[in-house]
Amino acid sequence: MPGGAGPSAGAPGRAGARVQRVSTTRPSTALLTDHYELTMLQASLKSGAATRRCVFEVFARRLPEGRRYGVLAGTGRVLDAIESFRFGDEEIAFLREHKVVDEDTLGFLADYRFDGDVWGYAEGEAYFPYSPVLVVESDFAHGVILETVILSILNHDTAVASAASRMTGAAGNRPCIEMGGRRTQDEAAVAAARAAYIAGFATTSNLEAGRRYGVPTAGTAAHAFTLLHDDERQAFEAQVASLGVGTTLLVDTYDVPQGVATAVEVAGPQLGGVRLDSGDLVVQAQEVREQLDSLGATDTRIVVTSDLDEYAIAALAAAPVDVYGVGTRVVTGSGAPTASMVYKLVARENGAGEMESVAKKSKDKGSVGGRKYAMRRRNGNGVAEAEVLGIGEPPVNDGNDRDLMVQLVRGGEIVGREHATLDAARARHEASVAELPRSAHQLSRGDVAVRTDFLTDS
Repeated sequence: MPGGAGPSAGAPGRAGARVQRVSTTRPSTALLTDHYELTMLQASLKSGAATRRCVFEVFARRLPEGRRYGVLAGTGRVLDAIESFRFGDEEIAFLREHKVVDEDTLGFLADYRFDGDVWGYAEGEAYFPYSPVLVVESDFAHGVILETVILSILNHDTAVASAASRMTGAAGNRPCIEMGGRRTQDEAAVAAARAAYIAGFATTSNLEAGRRYGVPTAGTAAHAFTLLHDDERQAFEAQVASLGVGTTLLVDTYDVPQGVATAVEVAGPQLGGVRLDSGDLVVQAQEVREQLDSLGATDTRIVVTSDLDEYAIAALAAAPVDVYGVGTRVVTGSGAPTASMVYKLVARENGAGEMESVAKKSKDKGSVGGRKYAMRRRNGNGVAEAEVLGIGEPPVNDGNDRDLMVQLVRGGEIVGREHATLDAARARHEASVAELPRSAHQLSRGDVAVRTDFLTDS
């Protein structure tokens, strides 16, 4: 990423510090939806079916091609969105002006508050095809209009977290820094930084992610800073004078060996780090490490950037690299920019007042009817073997299994925020991925690491 915002190599008080989340009043999320959600609402209100009890389910029919597991992210943002799903005066005025729905429906929307229940996987959890990562229980009217906003959040954040998990897995104990804000839409960049942090990234370059969510931030200087000065030495002297010797100096604006030599001359052997952003990073890292050591800068870290993905990170495993800076590939899901999740009606109240399963049967887009309960079956060594989905009732735990569903909303009230906090999700990701079979951690294309088993209530 030429000219990208470089990560710090440990400048005191600049990188790695958690920022206290600031509480702000969120704008309405009610119009972050599709037109047809509201026309369905209008028609169901007129037919009387709007009050029928329903169960909606979010799941992915498949993982991106060749992927072995996915990582759920965005649950905390979904809870925020549900809380803010309100049709105020401005939203109602827009709908009325554009004749989206009739006056009776506008009256319903003006009083709308989600009053149902939401269950789901806790944020940071690994998931597989057909895992019921979110279940919404409400009447049709209150549940159907949440579809688009829920999917837009979960599809984006989960795609980022799933890619980030592969990257941090390839990096091992070496930290990864998210620095892709300039490669995606502005709000998507903030969400991506949060999702990447859940999946093990150490810091982000995005300050709004730091302010809004408390993701640790880091950054030093780009090539423009070096080019601003009359020569490289002046640029390095200015940066060290401002940020201290613990800063990271970008040494590939001109000649790398000369840049390294100048960096150590200016900062001394206590220089925090040098950053490489171009060329053959494996070869350059080896040469720079030898040069730094020969100059006495044995503790100076080497930070590499330049369009890295999980495969490039894996290729650098044997190189003397200390930190990876990842941009475009993490914020775009490393080739899979969506998790392909869908929001489907799987059960509804019939004319007799009883709940019955419903399912879409179309070719290649089918669904499995019935309210699901999920459990991860593990062997005697605690390794995951299957995603067991009970239909209509929870599957039986044999003593070594793990229930996956937690309640997030009860009667319209958020009750499960502890399952979607940043630190909890980050810890959950680490534990969840650790229990997957060894094959899950391979980067080569392969089958899903954990099978999905359906158990019916019949």
